[in-house]
Amino acid sequence: MNSVYVNEMVAHRRHLHKRPEEGWTEFETTYYIVDQLRKMGIPVTVGKANINEKEVLGRDPQLVEDAITRAVNHGVPQAFIDECAGYTGAVAVIDTGRPGPTTAFRSDIDCVLVRESKDPDHLPNKLGFASERPGFMHACGHDGHSAVGLALAHWIWDNKDNLSGKFKLIFQPAEEGVRGARAMVEAGIVDDVDYFVGGHVGGVIGLGEVAVMDGGFLASSKFDVTIEGKAAHAGNCPQLGNNALMAACAASMMLQGIPRHGDGATRVSVGTLHAGEGRNVVPAHAKIQMEVRGETKEVNDFMKNFVYDIFAGIDKSYRVKSKVELAGESITLTPCPEFFDTVEEVMAKIPNVKLVPRIHCPSGSEDCALFLSRVIKNGGKAAFILYGCNHKGHHRSNFDIQDEQSLPNAFEIYKGISQVVNKLPNL
Repeated sequence: MNSVYVNEMVAHRRHLHKRPEEGWTEFETTYYIVDQLRKMGIPVTVGKANINEKEVLGRDPQLVEDAITRAVNHGVPQAFIDECAGYTGAVAVIDTGRPGPTTAFRSDIDCVLVRESKDPDHLPNKLGFASERPGFMHACGHDGHSAVGLALAHWIWDNKDNLSGKFKLIFQPAEEGVRGARAMVEAGIVDDVDYFVGGHVGGVIGLGEVAVMDGGFLASSKFDVTIEGKAAHAGNCPQLGNNALMAACAASMMLQGIPRHGDGATRVSVGTLHAGEGRNVVPAHAKIQMEVRGETKEVNDFMKNFVYDIFAGIDKSYRVKSKVELAGESITLTPCPEFFDTVEEVMAKIPNVKLVPRIHCPSGSEDCALFLSRVIKNGGKAAFILYGCNHKGHHRSNFDIQDEQSLPNAFEIYKGISQVVNKLPNL
């Protein structure tokens, strides 16, 4: 493999790792990606141009406004911010000018709300590229995914005279909380795509291993819930108050008691609960962020319906008013066995890489599933791959990906797929 692309990938990954941004606020990240692409001469559309605003979930306008201020203060040009029109993400298009399929590769760009480890043995600390933003970290590998996407774009651009058709490099915002793919899918970004590939570093396989996923994504619904009670003095007139904090606590316990389903795996998580105004005030406000997941859409919908019923009951019992907002949603992976064989043939030819059996086990959720589903529904072919690393758990403060070893494996897979499906007719 050309060391130029490897060196670029590692440099991109480490730059992005230092400046993590949560979903829908990735203005610095988007600018870095777009700047790299445009320096190569690759056409790119950014922000709102790739988004169906009616399908946007879980976007906080105040966080977006704060992120824009931070990005400008950190050197992002105001003209670029204006071009984004309030949204993040980018889509690069490389047209070879010759007839052939349209092939898309997706990279997600957002981070996790995790404070990075200060352990001196943690590689980002050792080499000086740890997160500069306390409480934010690329603890799921999206910095690596973006780096692979950039290197792949560079390779395709360099080799477009030896390829046919068209390529789309999708840099998706807000994967965490399964929020961003839906708005891009509904904007028609992949409606002309014949082949689609997404991937993830790590997962259930180790460094040097690669695999195709033929199932395993859990369908999921994410909720932001606000509860409004009534404040009162906790000492002399508590009877005048309606306790939003206690209502939120009761709801959290009830959510854990949603019946499990015999037709598939289920998950419930209450991730945050913020409530109250002070020690001696009956709490008037509470906010919960929570999720349900199911092995099938039907199982997830079963869980989802209980969420609405539980908060309706809480309102009556605690005399509060709850607002339950859908903040993100995704589906299970749509299998495409005829394309899996092609992808695995590419994987099997990569030196010093072990192709492991297809992965099909209940795991996390991935809104890339929405891209796959749309492409397959329109008659195209799609696959989601894993390229392993030796990690200590995703979304943990000491997560790392051994970028010099793991990212080249992804690059070789994507490059190999491009050479197979977009080969010149006479080759």
